[in-house]
Amino acid sequence: MKKIVISKTKIENRMRQKANPLLINVIVQLKKENPAIAKILATPRKKKSVFNLTQLDKMLKEGDKVFVPGKILSSGVLTKKVKIISWDASEKAIEKIKEAKAEFIYLADELKSNKDLKGVRILQ
Repeated sequence: MKKIVISKTKIENRMRQKANPLLINVIVQLKKENPAIAKILATPRKKKSVFNLTQLDKMLKEGDKVFVPGKILSSGVLTKKVKIISWDASEKAIEKIKEAKAEFIYLADELKSNKDLKGVRILQ
């Protein structure tokens, strides 16, 4: 397995440009526990990915637990019972996820119970 080298200085420099204090706190917490996700969250908003429910439905298997680094939009339908962790999602997307008997959790809430995000797959 290839080891990923992540510059903590680069994460700190990107963090200074963020205006959301909650996001900054999450990045600081993840910088120690899971620097790969901290680096993803510290990237500029323009470079973050956007996922539709149809795309997620094609990529995921029943029972998966995934972290979506960008925003989740409501286009399409989710048919699988999965656990989705993300920083942001549209209100309609959250409704559709709950209708599919799947689970949506904001990243800040998940970090309270699972600080290093063990067992969570990162989608990119």
